[in-house]
Amino acid sequence: MCTSALLGARGALAQDAAPARLVEAARAQIGVTVRYDPRYERIAFPGGDVPQERGVCTDVVVRAYRKVGADLQELVHRDMKTAWNAYPKLWQLKRPDPNIDHRRVPNLATFFTRHGKAMRPAREGAAYQAGDVVTWMLPGNLPHIGIVSGQRSAAGVPLVIHNIGRGTQIEDMLFAYPLTGHYRWNPAASASR
Repeated sequence: MCTSALLGARGALAQDAAPARLVEAARAQIGVTVRYDPRYERIAFPGGDVPQERGVCTDVVVRAYRKVGADLQELVHRDMKTAWNAYPKLWQLKRPDPNIDHRRVPNLATFFTRHGKAMRPAREGAAYQAGDVVTWMLPGNLPHIGIVSGQRSAAGVPLVIHNIGRGTQIEDMLFAYPLTGHYRWNPAASASR
């Protein structure tokens, strides 16, 4: 089933997944998710999650989208089942794994590219809007992901909500590491396609 049909069929999405609601859902994780914990765990499907007090960078994005009605665990899993060859093969898996696939940055980047709008990462803060999703490559070739907030630094650079190792935080770090992706995905707009 294609993502637009899945979203439309579920009827679970809020009518308006406005960027401000997504940002607020990400911001609500600050002080709740206080630890970075990347271990693999078996979780429920759909709607599964690790305990809220811990998680990784992707959990910030997944939890925020869930609050606006889009379960990336289910959507990524179903998309991987229908378009397995479109997704990276970095983990030597033979089939999708709903426990972890949505918690991997390259898989989310692939999903957003396939179903949202992928833009070339820019070096100007004005190119980024609240609710945009961005990816980086950290030292040691570690992919990272976060959500652009509606706040800006004194220099006009958008602040980012992410978990880079100290729990969910909002920080001025958009240009701290090499950007590898810039995405906009509104699940309500995808459902109407």
